[in-house]
Amino acid sequence: MPPSLTPAQADLVLELASAAEAADGVAPLSEQTILHVRHGSDSSGTGTGLDWVVASPHDGGIAGYAHLDSPDPSEPDLSGELVVHPAHRRQGVGTGLVATLADAADASGHGYGIRIWAHGDRPESAKFAKATGFTRARELWQMLLPVRDASLPPVSLPDGVTLRPFVPGEDDEAWLAVNARAFANHPEQGRMTLTDLKQRQAEPWFDPAGFFLAERSGSLAGFHWTKVHPSGGTDGGPIGEVYVVGVDPAGQGGGLGKALTIAGLAHLRDSGLPEVMLYVDGDNTPATRLYERLGFTSWHTDVMYHRPGTR
Repeated sequence: MPPSLTPAQADLVLELASAAEAADGVAPLSEQTILHVRHGSDSSGTGTGLDWVVASPHDGGIAGYAHLDSPDPSEPDLSGELVVHPAHRRQGVGTGLVATLADAADASGHGYGIRIWAHGDRPESAKFAKATGFTRARELWQMLLPVRDASLPPVSLPDGVTLRPFVPGEDDEAWLAVNARAFANHPEQGRMTLTDLKQRQAEPWFDPAGFFLAERSGSLAGFHWTKVHPSGGTDGGPIGEVYVVGVDPAGQGGGLGKALTIAGLAHLRDSGLPEVMLYVDGDNTPATRLYERLGFTSWHTDVMYHRPGTR
């Protein structure tokens, strides 16, 4: 088992990710992996797993990095990510990292397959995936709304439902329970733990005023957690995000999801943001149709590539 990243290695991995983003125009690692690099493994968090680095023979930096999440016994695959420094590409670094991930999956003895996200639907990623035995398995769309000019409908809450902001330390457990139920079939969001939530609360972007809870009869029925990025908009400026919208399955119907979405969008617009983006699975037709009716259009695509195991 590879050791956890040292603080010095973690800094080098973050530098590597920044170099790759500057070259490719898209961040190469997910938020969860970045938080894992920053905070290290924790037995109670979903960011646990294994890390590998390929040292650069020239400047003492890192030529490549790969991460593999800890196994989920209910899943047939292990999720991983990898990135190669722009100066070290086409030298076998990426192929070696894929082989290392495959060896780790095989060593588990459970026949796990591997799924790897490629952030941005780049031809180079598709070519590399094919060469290493991976096939396209899932699309995560990024959609964009020029919210400053959008004509948002009014927030129409179902009868008996009220909105209020999230209170850190008081609403944590209730939110985690509803989030788990709302995303029971989601391979990433549904696994969030208290450690994951606390890590995000410690991030500079966290703002409870933009984290809306819907209550019915004193119980949490749904939520809309918004996020603001200081850069990344179409003009390079700040952009808002529909970070996650969830409704307790017991309370679905009646338009609560739509009302929560509009409430968060109005908050981001009233905060002065010109644009809002969101992520949605490409095959989630009800959600994509809702967002299109609100004025969102397709912007970018992330692709999951998959190599099956024997499980």
